[in-house]
Amino acid sequence: MSDAVVRIRPYEPSDRESAVLLATRLETGVAGWRDNGAVRGAVIGWIASSLDNAAADGRDVFVASAGGEVVGLVTVAERTHFTGEVDAYVGELVVHAAHERHGVGTLLMNAAEDWARRRGLRHVTLETGAANRVARAFYGSRGYREEDVRLTKALT
Repeated sequence: MSDAVVRIRPYEPSDRESAVLLATRLETGVAGWRDNGAVRGAVIGWIASSLDNAAADGRDVFVASAGGEVVGLVTVAERTHFTGEVDAYVGELVVHAAHERHGVGTLLMNAAEDWARRRGLRHVTLETGAANRVARAFYGSRGYREEDVRLTKALT
């Protein structure tokens, strides 16, 4: 990692190419039985869709920049929980491999949580792969607790 100061700021359209390149980092923790090509297409699609809709009401994207380069991003949007309460939902949090474990993810999550507080929301929710132990430990250290569990059975 360079010694450049990391700054969190709103996404700008000029960030798009760098932001989309980070998408493949979201493949970590996806179940091994899933089709790798389909996973890659999905994560790129998630990021592209979030960037396309960044300016929509009830949504935002924040980027981490260091030395003029985008080194991470977080997407956040309002989403209605099944109870009817509106939560902030973090769709994607991604940090460039060279900047992992240097506080970038923490800065990005702080931005998402601050966004939620400014909107008067009481909860931030997110999803991550069951096998993504690093991400689960990171979120757990920030006070996130598991709420739902999705089970899958492969049919032969």
